[in-house]
Amino acid sequence: MASDKRSYHYIGRFAPSPSGPLHDGSLVAAMASYLDARAHKGQWLLRIEDIDAPRTIAGADKTIMAQLSCLGMQWDAPPVWQSHRLDRYRTVFEQLKARQLVYGCACTRRQLTGGAYPGTCSRGLAAGQQARAWRLRVPAGVVRFVDLWQGPQSQDVAAEVGDFIIKRADGLWAYQFVVVIDDADQGVTDIVRGMDLLNSTARQRVLAQLLGARAPRTMHVPLLLDEAGQKLSKQNHAPPLDHGNAVAALEKAWKHLGFPLLPRIESVSEFWAQAVPRWAARFNI
Repeated sequence: MASDKRSYHYIGRFAPSPSGPLHDGSLVAAMASYLDARAHKGQWLLRIEDIDAPRTIAGADKTIMAQLSCLGMQWDAPPVWQSHRLDRYRTVFEQLKARQLVYGCACTRRQLTGGAYPGTCSRGLAAGQQARAWRLRVPAGVVRFVDLWQGPQSQDVAAEVGDFIIKRADGLWAYQFVVVIDDADQGVTDIVRGMDLLNSTARQRVLAQLLGARAPRTMHVPLLLDEAGQKLSKQNHAPPLDHGNAVAALEKAWKHLGFPLLPRIESVSEFWAQAVPRWAARFNI
């Protein structure tokens, strides 16, 4: 899990969806990304991923920002909202369309049986059909990369996933599409996030390559699970972080990442002062 020694300016990011306040599970990902950025003496950016408008809760972005500030996690540039970048996504989509790298798909979920998309609409729609969604043409080949926590990874995206959706049937841009554009535009070099997104990485690397962008290094950290063994999430009604005891929340996330409790921590600033060098030592930064 050691970091490589390439010389570059590190840019990391934390990208929460404003579907509710941060909870213990989302703090684990936020902490890991913040620690890695600070250990590399790099930048840590905040991106509000509100592209899925139906799931966005008014004011949740401000709540998240207040929580991060309370926890001593300060971003290094003005936050970016995906909802402010719709023109940019549209431009990239049209560029891919002009290169014939996307195509309209008329399939419904009921028509698909699961597994890789079989390419039903890849040669064009039948007379009278209309595109419901738009898919990216995935090139053949295995995507390989080394995750800094999970180790070597490989996925044949064309065979295991197939041509994946970048514009949804409801007209919204897909997460897999916008996140790659955002990371490329912001110059993100390193992505630290939860293990649940590891399976998305190969798709995102495929799209980055088609856009001529360098794929960031990745680190996918363990998820915090509830008593039923499910990912702790807003959808599962995870309780929000306790504003009144920031140090305890930080220590809980730190322990989940596999570190022993730090001695004599009485403030948020003391926590970070001790945690950052320990993270750097663990990953040979």
